[in-house]
Amino acid sequence: MSKPRPKHLNLMQIRLPLPGVVSIMHRVSGAVLFLVIPLILYVLQASLESPNGFAAVRGALATPLAKLIVLGLLWGFLHHFFAGIRYLALDLDVGGELAQARATSWAVLGASIALTLVCGALLW
Repeated sequence: MSKPRPKHLNLMQIRLPLPGVVSIMHRVSGAVLFLVIPLILYVLQASLESPNGFAAVRGALATPLAKLIVLGLLWGFLHHFFAGIRYLALDLDVGGELAQARATSWAVLGASIALTLVCGALLW
């Protein structure tokens, strides 16, 4: 006899393992990076249009709020990059065991956060 399936899932009570959290963060970071592409292209176009446009973009990106947004996008990019490498390795049947999957999930988080902190120190 099979277990009865729950009728209502409370997503706040479900505790995902670390590889599951990294997987969801990979998807969310990819979606956010995809949605930000038009804004990035607009800022790039404005900065390349004229010297005044470059000065305006440079001034806008010098604010603390803009730096935090850039830092968040940078973390999203780095997390998506390292998690993508992890998933490529998993597709090649490397790191599929439970202990290895947990270790590579920690490595993805550690590398993305460490590089974001380094870039943040350079940015500020």
